[in-house]
Amino acid sequence: MLEYDDVSNDQRKVIYTQRNELLEAEDISETIQAMREDVVNDHISQYIMPESMEEQWDVAGLEKSLTAEWQLALPIKEWLEKESSLDEHGLRQRIIDAANAQYQQKLESVGIETMHHFERAVMLQSLDTHWREHLAALDHLRQGIHLRGYAQKNPKQEYKREAFELFSDMLDRIKREVTQIVLTVQIRSEEDVEAVEAQPQPSNVQYHHADFDEALEGDDEDAKEEERHPFVRPGDKVGRNDPCPCGSGRKYKQCHGKLS
Repeated sequence: MLEYDDVSNDQRKVIYTQRNELLEAEDISETIQAMREDVVNDHISQYIMPESMEEQWDVAGLEKSLTAEWQLALPIKEWLEKESSLDEHGLRQRIIDAANAQYQQKLESVGIETMHHFERAVMLQSLDTHWREHLAALDHLRQGIHLRGYAQKNPKQEYKREAFELFSDMLDRIKREVTQIVLTVQIRSEEDVEAVEAQPQPSNVQYHHADFDEALEGDDEDAKEEERHPFVRPGDKVGRNDPCPCGSGRKYKQCHGKLS
């Protein structure tokens, strides 16, 4: 069981590092922009496969989905009909530019300080929510992983592989959720931001920074009996150039550190 705990502890280090960075940062707009551009580009690829022919593109589906996901009503079909030189790369960049422009409009309408406060609140809340759900998923995976032995597979290796996939999927969901909220929300005042911070989630969990450590303490009974420690743990911080604790072999900044 110790090796299983090592996996969740390594992932916990990543989450602690990212969350501490969010708590310390006053402005995460560059992180939000990088996430937005990655998410939008990945979304486009669902309708326009990279390096594919224009005849293979699902332009109508892309237009419809951009409106549904981010309220981006773009005349993509019209662009392509009127501009014969508009290639895949140019189209992708134009859509990303439109998403950035929509964000800029919100920034100008509510003010930089209010928007930065809102972005930080949304990121923290999303990270909290999905991490709690991820712990439950890891627990479920651990309970059934021994059955893999009957299929001539190494349960420990299977657990590490699937735990890594679950963790990567969790971070992708956070990016998509934060991007969707920031691009579509209507913010009128600082009170709206405070309402987001105080809003209970479907799981009826209130998000207070002081109790986040309790949620992260985790998925075995011994941890529940341990003495509570302050949230900030310098020893758990992952350096940007350190190997990512997820086990991918890449540097943290090039792997799961991209979220923060």
